Amino acid sequence: MHVLKAISEYKDQDGNQIIFAGKKPLDNKISITFRGKNNTLVVHENARVRLVNILFDQNNGRCEIGSNDASVAPFSANIRIGEDSSALIGNNVSTTTPVQISAVEGTTVRIGNDVMIAGSVKVRGDDGHPIFDVRTSQRINTAKDITIKNHVWLGIESYIMGGADISDGCVVGARSIVNKAFPNNCIIAGSPAKIIRRNIAWERPHLSMASPAYKDSGDTVEKSDYWNITVDL
Repeated sequence: MHVLKAISEYKDQDGNQIIFAGKKPLDNKISITFRGKNNTLVVHENARVRLVNILFDQNNGRCEIGSNDASVAPFSANIRIGEDSSALIGNNVSTTTPVQISAVEGTTVRIGNDVMIAGSVKVRGDDGHPIFDVRTSQRINTAKDITIKNHVWLGIESYIMGGADISDGCVVGARSIVNKAFPNNCIIAGSPAKIIRRNIAWERPHLSMASPAYKDSGDTVEKSDYWNITVDL
């Protein structure tokens, strides 16, 4: 087992490696653990991270972390990657508190660009432990891929489960459980989540921290490229 406390160029005798072209190591409360072989962490040279804990439990895992500019909060996460699995994080993915991400048993968790993640969010393609049918001995809770596309807002304490596929421009309500595909520009909420409203757009300016004090219309904010009519799947 190899435990590292900074993100910098690295390669060991087991084929584990960190690919990072930044000018100085990233060491803001970082822990990278390689327990298996042939695992790869790729971090963009302009990444801004803090409180990042990544566990490569087995072999052939991959994690990618994109860039973050100063306009968004740094990325923080607890990430577990199993055999033949990947966690792929895009650019300008911001977090309020460390997001929990788990990808095992050959699955991929993919998070797009300009995603805003509130506090205590979980993105897990698996349940952590197997459940079997006692009559057939067959597994009933297999791990599944997760896709979160661009400009998605994951509300506080939301749980994104295996099989979720959230399209561009969506908002996931607080404490919602998402386990299936949803079209673009929707508010989705509930347990399990369902579409609450279509044809919505959201933007990053904070209600109290950014001017103007009252944001009564879209004319009060700079509009992103994600103001689109919902197209059902």
